[in-house]
Parts: sequence; C-alpha cells; structure tokens
Amino acid sequence: MTIAWLLLQFAVCAALIARAGYLLSGSADALADAYGWGRGWVGLALLATVTSLPELASGISAVAVVGAPNLAVGNALGACVVNLLFLVVVDALQRHQPMYARASTTHLLSAGFGVVMLGFVALSLLTGARAPAVLHVGVYSPLLLALYLLALKGVHGHERRALAGAAVVRTPALPGQARREWRRFGLSALVVLAAGSWLPEVADGLAQALGLSRSFVGTVFMAVVTTLPEMAVTLGALRLGALDMAIGNLLGSNLFNVVILAVDDAFYVRGPLLADASPAHAGTAVTALVMTGLVIIGLVMRPQGRALRVVGWVSVGLVAAYVVNVALVYLGGA
Repeated sequence: MTIAWLLLQFAVCAALIARAGYLLSGSADALADAYGWGRGWVGLALLATVTSLPELASGISAVAVVGAPNLAVGNALGACVVNLLFLVVVDALQRHQPMYARASTTHLLSAGFGVVMLGFVALSLLTGARAPAVLHVGVYSPLLLALYLLALKGVHGHERRALAGAAVVRTPALPGQARREWRRFGLSALVVLAAGSWLPEVADGLAQALGLSRSFVGTVFMAVVTTLPEMAVTLGALRLGALDMAIGNLLGSNLFNVVILAVDDAFYVRGPLLADASPAHAGTAVTALVMTGLVIIGLVMRPQGRALRVVGWVSVGLVAAYVVNVALVYLGGA
C-alpha cells in the first residue's frame, strides 16, 4: 500500500473516532446524572475502558500473532506517557482557571494507584528472566489486575462519600432516558473499537514504510495512534464542561493500559512477557512514573501561575519528560 492510501485510512479512522468520542462523552455525562455517579469514576471506569480497547486489541495481536513483545509493551507503556502528555492540552484549554485548581482530589487516588502499578512493571522489566513466574505468566500479572479492581472500588467509594457530603440534588432520569443513553453509549463504543482496532494496522504499515524500530514504533507511533480515542473522548468531555470526566478518562486509561500488559502476558505463551521485552521499556515506565508524580504534585499544590500565560509549570515538566523519553527510546533502537 502507498503512503497516501495509508494516510487516507488514518484520516478516516481519526474522523470516526472523533465523532464517536464526542457522543461517548455526552452519553457518559447523562448516565452520571441519571445514576448519581461521580464524573471522575465515570471517566475512570466507563470511558477509560472503552477508549483503551484498541490498545488491548493491538497488544494481543502483537504477542499472539506477530510474536513481538517489544511492540506490545511499548504500545501499552507509550500510551500511558501519551495520555499524561495530553493533560497539557487539557490544561491549555482551561482559559479561566488552571486545570489543577479545579480538578477533584479524587484523581489523587487514580494517580497513586498508577504509580504503584507502573512501579511493579518497571521492577519486572529490570528483573527480566529472574522475575518469578507461574507457568508462562509472570507473578506481576494477577497483582496488576487486583490493583486495578481495587482502584475502581476505591475511586467509586471516595466519590460517593464526596457527593453525599456535598448534598448534591440529583434530577431523576425520565422514563427510558437511561436506556437510550446506554444504547447510544454502546453504539459509539463499537465505532471507537472498530476504528481503533483498524488504526494499529495502518500505523504498522506507515512504520514499515518509514523503517522504524518496533520499540520506537510501539512507544511513540502506535501509542499516539491508539490513544486517539482517549483524546477524542477527553475533548468531548471538555466541550461539555466535564473536566473531572476528562482527567478521569486519561488517568483511568493509564491504569487499564497497565492491566493490558497482564492480559498480553496470558496470551504470550513463550514465557513471562516482561522478561522477554527489552529493558529499554523500563525507561518508559519510569517516565510515566515521573509524569504521574508531577500530576500528583499539581493536584496537591494547585498552582495558579502559568508559563507564557498558556499552561502551568506542571505541564512544562510533562512535556520535558516526554521529549526525554522519546529521545531515549529512539537511541535505544530495540
């Protein structure tokens, strides 16, 4: 296939994802109102799961069909870094007040769980073949799954207590309204899944045409491509004024992306996935740790100043960390 044809397919996928992402955000916002859910939890549980399905599909394909652990690990960890980088865009779009001054403290829980889960991944990558395993699956896989489920429960409980303490009055949903929103949410999710699963194939074709390494392709190129659903849904949430849903989607997607490594590990029958992956990916995991730490600092300190009147200093740090990681992965060349 020619590069022009690949670029056309890429544009079609991006357009479908952008439209479906906006509809997903609208439905999720309506469902949050109907059931009294916190918007941070909706972003973490509903939106993040749907928008991360392309990473899940491409990861399973990379290990089960292509036999490329570096592609799968680079895609999952690279998507985490790209999601955190996109918080810079969210920050820049908050014209009246800095993002971290308005964001809910509930996101501290999501970010904290992200630090713990990414830390286990980094340790497993550095340990390599010395890491303990059960059959062909590393012991980190069930641990990552348990931490993810605990994060969902913790965030949901925290937001329920916060909403109860604030005495929020919820408007009852009209008869059939919730059913219609679930139907629209499901259809939009199918479009995101179909277009998002199509994207990795297009990305792989473009990468081969450009002659890039699999680690670089997974960490940078495919990570950006497969996070387009997260970007579309986040922008859709911002258009609705649902900042916490937008942030929850990005941080929740990171948690789900780490769990994807556990799922990929189950499909990779040659042995523990992270034992066969290049140690260079530990740098990406550490970068995600640093970036998540910066987000936690922003949520606690809630800085008011802006660099060049556009973004806060936390966002400047996120951009710097991402640039350093891209350079390291490219120079690694695995």
